[in-house]
Amino acid sequence: MAEVRPAGPDDVAAIHRFGEAHIRPHYAPLIGAAAADEQVRNWWNEPHLAAAVDGGLVVVAEDGGELAGVGQRGRAGAEHVVYKLYVHPRQRGRGLGPRLLDALIRQLPADAGRLYIEHFAANERAGAFYEREGFTVDRIEPSPTGDPALAVVWRVRPLLTR
Repeated sequence: MAEVRPAGPDDVAAIHRFGEAHIRPHYAPLIGAAAADEQVRNWWNEPHLAAAVDGGLVVVAEDGGELAGVGQRGRAGAEHVVYKLYVHPRQRGRGLGPRLLDALIRQLPADAGRLYIEHFAANERAGAFYEREGFTVDRIEPSPTGDPALAVVWRVRPLLTR
């Protein structure tokens, strides 16, 4: 079974490789190759990942020495947000997504009353997962490009006392 733990500086290169290997193939059919490349370039580069890891915002799942999943949280103003939650395609359906999400939630301050998560409208698989995890649609931000696939769905889940 995969071990879920906070990411450390030694994980940054592996997280970068994970993004390079899995984000483009996942997103290209949903949002187009150019937008998928932009996601990898902007959010999976080593300086961005290193800053998030240094800030204690990233968790990883490791199985047999291989990266099996990544979760990253952050802030949007005063709100806590999950910005990344990805599971290796071979590891999907084994409960790893909920475990990564739980690890991110455990890192939140005790007074955090809710958690947001965002995903592209075209990523219906993610939307279904987040609904199963108790997140409901809060709002949908249209893409500046006008492409409905690139609209960002913001979901929210109240957090119970932890």
